[in-house]
Amino acid sequence: MGEEQHLRGKLIVFSAPSGTGKSTIAKMVLERLPNIQFSVSATTRPKRDGEKEAVNYYFLTKEDFQTTIRCGGFIEYEFFFGNYYGTLIDKTYQVIDSGTNILLDLDVKGALNLKKLFPDNSLLLFIKPPSMDALKERLERRESEDENSLKMRLQRAQLELEYADQFDEVVVNETLDSAVDTVTAIISKFLSKT
Repeated sequence: MGEEQHLRGKLIVFSAPSGTGKSTIAKMVLERLPNIQFSVSATTRPKRDGEKEAVNYYFLTKEDFQTTIRCGGFIEYEFFFGNYYGTLIDKTYQVIDSGTNILLDLDVKGALNLKKLFPDNSLLLFIKPPSMDALKERLERRESEDENSLKMRLQRAQLELEYADQFDEVVVNETLDSAVDTVTAIISKFLSKT
């Protein structure tokens, strides 16, 4: 069994409030650590030109997605702008059973659910803003939020921050380069463990 565990891939999960820089950090870490792939999610939205099945997304019909929900087939899922998006349990098992390491971008509840499913193979990283004021500033700089959606994002961020102590590591994104260095070091250490 020990050798089988050694061959299995590992799961690195990023969670953070919107506007914390999680996607940018993830992209930079993936460039530095080529032995990690970004997780492929499932969606019900139509395939766009140039997109490939199992590369960009697993494209499901709404009926198939809802059946998979009822069967407990998702680590997490959400409904955005008329379409479902989610992380399939069976596809995640297939990828790590092949020995591939994957990085997932999940909300806090999805991350904690994944930890229950893969307790020995997962690392949960919570990316934290330096402060709520700094987060508010970052969201305002995006200029993509009206006052109501900004308020909702900040309320959700406050709730998400309450889960931070349940994560394996918490990294404050004070400066991007420093956060990327810290996250890369944490992941490298985790991947080197047998």
